[in-house]
Amino acid sequence: MPVRTSLNVSLTPELEQFVQQRVASGRYQTASEVVREGLRLLEQQERDREAAYKELKAHLQHRAALAEKGQFVSAREVREEIEELKRQRNSIKR
Repeated sequence: MPVRTSLNVSLTPELEQFVQQRVASGRYQTASEVVREGLRLLEQQERDREAAYKELKAHLQHRAALAEKGQFVSAREVREEIEELKRQRNSIKR
């Protein structure tokens, strides 16, 4: 089992109530479990955001390299690519 340390945090009344409601629902045994779950979700969100940023950066670098060679993309292709990215993003959110 991982070593656990204690950390005191201040919550707004709304967040404290939310934590208490989660515990009262029976899904979590303690407020600490609720906070740990929230931190795990935040950690995953940060990893996803970083991966998306790296992907976008690589894509932009690739497109910039093509542009420097005089290879440009038409406005139609850009719109199609944007729509495809939107579809992908929406399918991930579901």
